[in-house]
Amino acid sequence: MSTQVQSDSIAALQQALAPAREQLVAHGVYQSLHSLDDLRVFMQHHVFAVWDFMSLLKALQRELTCVDVPWVPRGNPTTRRLINDIVLEEETDVDPEGNPASHFELYLRSMRECGADTVPVERLLAALAQGATVGEALEQAQVPASVREFVLDTFRIINSGQPHAVAAAFTFGREDVIPDMFRHLVHDLRQRFPGQLDTFTYYLDRHIQLDEEVHTPLAQQMVRELCGDDAQRWQESQAVAARCMQARVALWDGIQASLVHASQG
Repeated sequence: MSTQVQSDSIAALQQALAPAREQLVAHGVYQSLHSLDDLRVFMQHHVFAVWDFMSLLKALQRELTCVDVPWVPRGNPTTRRLINDIVLEEETDVDPEGNPASHFELYLRSMRECGADTVPVERLLAALAQGATVGEALEQAQVPASVREFVLDTFRIINSGQPHAVAAAFTFGREDVIPDMFRHLVHDLRQRFPGQLDTFTYYLDRHIQLDEEVHTPLAQQMVRELCGDDAQRWQESQAVAARCMQARVALWDGIQASLVHASQG
């Protein structure tokens, strides 16, 4: 398939996803964060999406590059370069002081700075380190139902054995839509809490910049490489991407319901 045809396939996929994308970007949760308490609730849910994003990314690295010893060249060198470039910046970006840190670690630091509860996600990590399954670890972390379903669906995609589906989830369910979602947050938070959320707004700004300018174009190229001229793969990629957006809407719905419950309590 020519580069032009592949580009047309990306454009057609994006057009098909536009209504779901608009629903996600226009979600009411962004305007529901009226206080630091509200933001803490948001972060205590959202951190699990920050964490399972890294599992999507590492699943792609495992599938598309060689991470075994002894090493042998594996897959398309262009695709290897694409995924390794993204891994470099997601797993070892820099913090506001210029020190290496993953985006997940930046998020945990942001949570601690604003007083959000990190115990559930730390409990999940500890359970996984002890050999628990993801489902077991989520149980031990006592996460809300909406978080549990979001994470489990991510891992259903990871475990599907379809690298193009994982790439579509990563690209269109995450990287492509995150900048527009985060713009709502970073603008409002700066206005409402000037100088109080510096690490968090830094984290949001980094994602907007990297995802929009660097990671989304790289990730789209990865989808092109994996789908090629296979019409079924393009259809499956569109279905997975739409499913991921619906899962994110459900996660946002869960956060909004928790905010309402907290305000009534």
